[in-house]
Amino acid sequence: MEPIFLTPAFRPKIWGGRKLKTIFNYDIPDGKVGEAWIISAYKNDAATVSHGELKGKTLREVYQEHPELFGMPKEKEFPLLVKFLDANDSLSVQVHPDDDYARKYENDNGKTESWYVLQADPGAYLIYGHTAKTREELADMIHQGKWDELLRKVPVKTGDFFYVPAGTIHALTKGILVIETQQSSDVTYRLYDYDRVDSKTGKKRELHTEKSIAVTTVPHVDPQLNITTEAEQDAQIKTLVAPPVSPHFYLWQIDLDGKWQTGLKEHPYLLVSVIAGSGQLVTEAGSYDLELGTNFIIPNEMKNFTFTGKMKIIMSAPGN
Repeated sequence: MEPIFLTPAFRPKIWGGRKLKTIFNYDIPDGKVGEAWIISAYKNDAATVSHGELKGKTLREVYQEHPELFGMPKEKEFPLLVKFLDANDSLSVQVHPDDDYARKYENDNGKTESWYVLQADPGAYLIYGHTAKTREELADMIHQGKWDELLRKVPVKTGDFFYVPAGTIHALTKGILVIETQQSSDVTYRLYDYDRVDSKTGKKRELHTEKSIAVTTVPHVDPQLNITTEAEQDAQIKTLVAPPVSPHFYLWQIDLDGKWQTGLKEHPYLLVSVIAGSGQLVTEAGSYDLELGTNFIIPNEMKNFTFTGKMKIIMSAPGN
């Protein structure tokens, strides 16, 4: 069985830029493109298999038609979604619901996510969390527009990692490029959008104030991450987040300089993105060149494989 290599789906965004072309050499649409959905089986934004026996099928189709490739999962929907985000301008300040709320009101999954920062301009920062002590205080500050008092600004640099549980007020701001690993969901409640007007519609974008207040975690508490690093052959494997801290996904950063023989171990499949350098994936089915921006899934039937080269990889697996 071959790895499942994928061609991204792209999303134009008011805050997007052109880095998905200039850095990853993706064939993106004209204009401001903010998102590449690089490993996605989500509805109409599913990535497409780029070669092999399954070429031309979407990951959504592959997941539904070939459950054996994913360890015969119980979930009807592919659980994870990986994106590159190019914040050429600031994103709206937003919050995502948890599974219970999203399933009740949106017929979708909740959205816990994470960011690994690929590039950050000098002086860049994130919106991450808030200062309100009670939900009443949160609502009052929002309705009075006290954004400078309410929103926490966190400095950010290349290589930083942030885990963003559902219920966390957050936003990427101008000059940041990230790889985002998240639950497969597109439920976003927009809290504040800098009073921007969409050039296409001439109107401000919709806000979801009351839903945002309802789903925000109050008070905000930073998650306690236990980031660990271990050497394995010629690889440094950094565990960024894993259950029980992150019930929905495991996430690793792998820095390779040489050769790393490994396997699926206890995971049904793995999601892999090359974020720097180049190398090869060697399997029983053959060897495959890997370069910056290559994205693929190692399916359940491929138990053992080897990475070679000098590259940095972000790898994830479904959680519990």
